[in-house]
Amino acid sequence: MRSIDLTFANWRKSSYSNPDGGACVEVADDLDSVIPVRDSKVLHGPVLMFPMAGWSAFVEAVRGGELNA
Repeated sequence: MRSIDLTFANWRKSSYSNPDGGACVEVADDLDSVIPVRDSKVLHGPVLMFPMAGWSAFVEAVRGGELNA
């Protein structure tokens, strides 16, 4: 995968994140071909990159309750 500059990505906290500052996930959904995901507590840590179609499938599975443990 080619390197993607995330310097100007607009990160937002996921609505599924813990409001008390616990398990917080941030996504930047303003890029053209990928959705980067990171831990909001580790801003300069690793970032997972999802292709658009993969991210859409993941979000639909979460909304549909398919990933509940």
